[in-house]
Amino acid sequence: MLQALSIRDFVIVDALELEFSAGYTALTGETGAGKSILIDALSLSLGARNEGDVTRKGCDKAEIATTFDISGNQAAADWLRAQEMAVDDSLILRRVIYADGRSRAFINGVSATVGQLREIGETLIDIYSQNAHHSLLKMATQREILDAYAQAVPLAKDVAKSYKTWFQLHQQQLAYEKNASEYAEELALLRDSTRELSQLGFIAEEWLALQQEHVRLSHGASLLTGMEASLQMMSEGEEVNALDLLSQVQSKLAELQVIDAGLQPIAETVDSAVIQLEEASRALNRHLQKSELDPERLAEVESRIQTIHTAARKYRVKPDELPALLQQQQSRMAELETFADDGALAKQVQAAWQTYQQQAAALSAVRHQAAQALSETITGQMQALSLKGGRFSVSLTPGEPAAYGLEQVEFMVAGHAGVEPRPLNKVASGGELSRISLALQVTTASLGTVPCMIFDEVDVGIGGGVAEVVGRLLRELGRHRQVLVITHLAQVASQAQQHLQVSKSEQQGVTLSRIHALNVHERIEEIARMLGGLQITEATRQHAKEMLGVTA
Repeated sequence: MLQALSIRDFVIVDALELEFSAGYTALTGETGAGKSILIDALSLSLGARNEGDVTRKGCDKAEIATTFDISGNQAAADWLRAQEMAVDDSLILRRVIYADGRSRAFINGVSATVGQLREIGETLIDIYSQNAHHSLLKMATQREILDAYAQAVPLAKDVAKSYKTWFQLHQQQLAYEKNASEYAEELALLRDSTRELSQLGFIAEEWLALQQEHVRLSHGASLLTGMEASLQMMSEGEEVNALDLLSQVQSKLAELQVIDAGLQPIAETVDSAVIQLEEASRALNRHLQKSELDPERLAEVESRIQTIHTAARKYRVKPDELPALLQQQQSRMAELETFADDGALAKQVQAAWQTYQQQAAALSAVRHQAAQALSETITGQMQALSLKGGRFSVSLTPGEPAAYGLEQVEFMVAGHAGVEPRPLNKVASGGELSRISLALQVTTASLGTVPCMIFDEVDVGIGGGVAEVVGRLLRELGRHRQVLVITHLAQVASQAQQHLQVSKSEQQGVTLSRIHALNVHERIEEIARMLGGLQITEATRQHAKEMLGVTA
């Protein structure tokens, strides 16, 4: 669950440290006080895209840190392990956004990408925006809601994957049937070129070795002359050589160190130099004995290099790219041979189609069962939300096979008794739509595994007794999940177990936003304000006390 939020220099917040409790928390405040800032900050800490200047005026960066208790969140723990990150009961996500638009992300103090924040964020919080009911009019959203309610999201993903596999194979089959002669010609050319490149037997490592050997062989005479001259200077010169000179120095220092003991380290160094020079001389002599001019091998190497160059020019690649070219051609040839193999591609297409059909049929069965249950549940919720006699149903219409399955999913609604349900996007008013949307969100969210839910003014368009019912629904949901609700309705806020207030003030010409937890007395005043506006009377205070269940 969400434990704490820390904000520094974000929009109109200079510094904020906020702690959250389990259960249902309401966030209220006057319009324009900055309630949406909390959602924006949380979203950015969870990897949302930064779209605008969020750094407080005059500051070089904004910082947002969120702390979560993940002791019971298996999905978050599994994700951390998969990323080879440390797993603890506490998880801290931090986002730093600079004034120039750059940003940095951290997970438990370790540098991370914004994409990683987004991935782990999906296991921590679900955010429902105030405009969520508008997306409910889209059939794709309706299908996603039904699949989530049916706990069939993994199966739906498998269906989409199988359809994609079948579609790609089907397109290959169509392309081959249309271009059979061109493919046959391409296959013949590939067979010739792969045979030629295979016979060449060239590997990338050979190219460097050939070049090095060619340099050595082509300079064989100068190498021999140079090594002989070096050996003469090192130890075999008759008149003077380095070893004789060092030996004389060695002998002289041996006499002198008897007089001056301080020369001993120098003498030891010269002794070591004599030993190393002798060893180098012997090694050079051995190498010289093995070296000889080899014009035949030089001719072989030059011929091999020329053959490789010829092949590279023919296929218009660099010599060291020939092995990769062979692999590419072999892969393409295998693909074309599959096409050319009469019936092989058709069998693959048929097998992929059968897999899709089996999975899609299983998804259809799950959807039909869930559609009935969801229809009954939402119909019941509609009665509680002052849509008496209203009816909700999920229509599953068979359609052309597609990535989403074998049927179209459409939500139908009847606003009154005796009226046939019609598509939601044609009959629902704004108020009805927001209530049905809330009922769906509460119903499907209770089945999810994400421990924290945030509702951003999803109660828009309702009031009175309906708002009280909504508050009770959210309080009930808070028994199973952590719920944070931004609301303007006293009936919704009064049901919360924790109440946070957003306020705005001006200090030295700068507008700042504040959020703090309300005590019982402050909460009475806030609920009274929400009920009565600017003029708060004893009557509205008494009403607020009744709503909060405060007797004193």
